[in-house]
Amino acid sequence: MGRFDGRVAVITGAARGIGFGVATRFAEEGASVAIVDLDEASAVDAAGRLPQPGQATHIGVGANVGSSADVNAAVARVVEELGGLHILMNNAGITRDNLLFKMTEDDWDLVMNVHLKGAFLMSQAAQAHFVAQKYGKIVNVSSTSALGNRGQANYSAAKMGIQGFTRTLAIELGPFGVNVNAIAPGFIVTEMTDATAARLKLDVDEFRRLSAEHNPVKRVGYPEDIAAAAAFLASDEASYITGQTLYVDGGVSLG
Repeated sequence: MGRFDGRVAVITGAARGIGFGVATRFAEEGASVAIVDLDEASAVDAAGRLPQPGQATHIGVGANVGSSADVNAAVARVVEELGGLHILMNNAGITRDNLLFKMTEDDWDLVMNVHLKGAFLMSQAAQAHFVAQKYGKIVNVSSTSALGNRGQANYSAAKMGIQGFTRTLAIELGPFGVNVNAIAPGFIVTEMTDATAARLKLDVDEFRRLSAEHNPVKRVGYPEDIAAAAAFLASDEASYITGQTLYVDGGVSLG
């Protein structure tokens, strides 16, 4: 008996990285999973690689989370094809790093649209189903960068915005049986962090080693670490937890 048997989970930006790690964990625990990604071919491919225990089925859906038309169509398709909606994880994200004096308006707008507007539109579409059934779980993805990070004024602002968004939705949706929480990952081994190493002209292994040295547990994180936290927050075991941001960062946010 899986923890998510009979549940339908939607995870944005889940064709790779943290999102795919979470999708895999949810699928292993019995959920039917919809992977929503900008590139539909990648989403379909990723969905096809998920474990499929029991009666669970998975789909890949192409959508721009910054477009209300795309979002509404994606959520409607998930409900129609998978038979409902119970869990939403707002994970889609991009970076456009630069120092403030070099950052363009497009750099700012793109990051805000994917992270903040995307979370808003997906949550708005999902909550209609959650409120009607008096049940739902929303897990948003913030970051330790919310606490400030050189060259990431846009990303840091968006990720701290996610935390305020999470607290507000928890207040609004709690009376309707909906829990809303956030996870703030530290350094996680993904294609995105490998790309950061390349941008900094560092060897990937060296970049990971240096990152590990900056936290108390002296290792980097992996998508499975975030998946474990997400699985708990999306479960009924966490039904008395809402409005919280859980830092999953090896202790780096302790200072």
